[in-house]
Amino acid sequence: MRIMHVLLSRGFAGTERATAEMCNAHSAQHEVLVVLKRHQRRHGAGIRDYLDSRVKVREVGDWWPGPALRQAVVEFRPEIVHAHLRRATRLLTRLPPPCPTVATLHLWVNGEHYLAMDGLIVIAQWQKHGLNGYRGRVFDINESLVPHRRLSGEEIQALRAELGAGPGDFLIGGVGRLAHSKGFDILIRAFQGARLPNAKLVIIGDGRARRQLERLAGGAVHFTGFRSDVKDCYQALDLFVSPSRSEPLGRVVLEALDGGAPVLATATQGPTEILSRYPGRLVPVDDPSAMRAALTELVAQRPPRLRPDLSPYYLDTVARETLAAYQTLAQDRVRLARSAS
Repeated sequence: MRIMHVLLSRGFAGTERATAEMCNAHSAQHEVLVVLKRHQRRHGAGIRDYLDSRVKVREVGDWWPGPALRQAVVEFRPEIVHAHLRRATRLLTRLPPPCPTVATLHLWVNGEHYLAMDGLIVIAQWQKHGLNGYRGRVFDINESLVPHRRLSGEEIQALRAELGAGPGDFLIGGVGRLAHSKGFDILIRAFQGARLPNAKLVIIGDGRARRQLERLAGGAVHFTGFRSDVKDCYQALDLFVSPSRSEPLGRVVLEALDGGAPVLATATQGPTEILSRYPGRLVPVDDPSAMRAALTELVAQRPPRLRPDLSPYYLDTVARETLAAYQTLAQDRVRLARSAS
């Protein structure tokens, strides 16, 4: 198939990683083009750094991307256009292209333009609550996960030292974009209040809230900034914490489970769903006291590392199901054209 993805965001977080993985997986047997903003790098990272050389890239202007997107559709002649996030989805409804369109709900239905898509991919069951009245096809397809290589004991010890943990320390870690919605201020307050002996906290990621969080931490927390080896880091943690105020899915939770790290998360949308299937502990959202109590208990228990079966999320399965969704939408369009004639 000729597959076009449209993603007009900046930086490299969960949505960008998922899009890159899907483009790369399909580019082995299909012609794939991804349309990106010209200035899509942020905090030193962008999706282009993670795309396979077989994936074609078309950059459009930051402010008025509509005409360039329309031209890309004319020149590439896609059989399916896959939109990611609100801006790309909204622009597609204004074209619209002469082929089926599909959007992944990386967040939620935050605009009526999603309901104009021929298909929607939901990555969590709670997202279906916003689909009342939607007449297109809904596809239940998990977020993708690429299983990571297992580090040697020597690599793990070296990485723990790099992340600020000494011999015998209990290393607690959070990973993500440093923004208010991710709740790292809650984690910092809980960690400070717990006064845990021989425990260290590291926060991996970057974002506009970094300076504010560093002031709050007062030197008691190690901030690494963005790291391209973040999947290695999960294997160095004794406990992974997702303190988000809102988390539609929680790719970081899946990656932490893949790395064998015990998980503590707030009872947001995605983590609640994931941890109903896999081991982990939930605490209320925006509640430093509850998180402090959980940290205290988990550090005392030192929970074992586990490697649950995450195969339903593996990229090869998700890529196959996504391609089947594309083919279904293309066949629907053919049937509709035949009935109209």
